[in-house]
Amino acid sequence: MIVADANVSLTLTGTGDVLEPADGIIGIGSGGMFATAAARALIDVDGMDAEAVGRKAMNIAADLCVYTNHNFVTETLTVAAPVAADQESASATAASVGESEPPSATN
Repeated sequence: MIVADANVSLTLTGTGDVLEPADGIIGIGSGGMFATAAARALIDVDGMDAEAVGRKAMNIAADLCVYTNHNFVTETLTVAAPVAADQESASATAASVGESEPPSATN
């Protein structure tokens, strides 16, 4: 089983071990090693995003492994860009300044 979020990708084995790959690329199943090898070769290709790398790697695995076919279901996770700590504190400061009451004009 694969478990992933915006920061880490993990493999949970049948014996309960939790494995984290050094490069974040994971493949499971009968063609998993073929797909992993292909993805590692493709990851540095300019213009290919993660989904394109995954699809191409799966097609390569399906061509090589007799137990893997070309029928894929793709699940895409959309994650907000991380906010740097200095930007976060500036936003909090701006929010607290914006919450204060404006000075009232007296005549």
